[in-house]
Amino acid sequence: MRSLAAVIKAELGKPVVPGEILAAAGDVEAFNGRETRELTVKNVADRPIQVGSHCHFFESNHALTFDRAQAFGFRLCIPAGTAVRFEPGEDKRVTVVALAGKRVAYGINGLTEGSLDDAQVKARALSLAGTRGFSGKGGVR
Repeated sequence: MRSLAAVIKAELGKPVVPGEILAAAGDVEAFNGRETRELTVKNVADRPIQVGSHCHFFESNHALTFDRAQAFGFRLCIPAGTAVRFEPGEDKRVTVVALAGKRVAYGINGLTEGSLDDAQVKARALSLAGTRGFSGKGGVR
């Protein structure tokens, strides 16, 4: 039985380099066909806030003011593993993209806890955002 390295070397016609990444030909189309929206976000805190790529943006830090109803079921439209930093007092325009997969959200700030496509879950989450002091439309601050 030949080693994997020997098989790859035979296919490529060159030696395998440890850690080398062999990308397929063509371009990767991220978020292809998914709904996007633009939101204006303001950090009303006294320190910077970062939001990661896979955070359900609706549930992000309570000191970020934006239209939370419009952000329900969306995340930042940025590459996986990255984040956006919001400086104190800063207004920033961001693009969000619809979450995919099973479209359920649990955790973060415990506002959603269910299906993103269920109107009752959304109504409950918006109500909780308001009572828990989350900033912006859909919140009360």
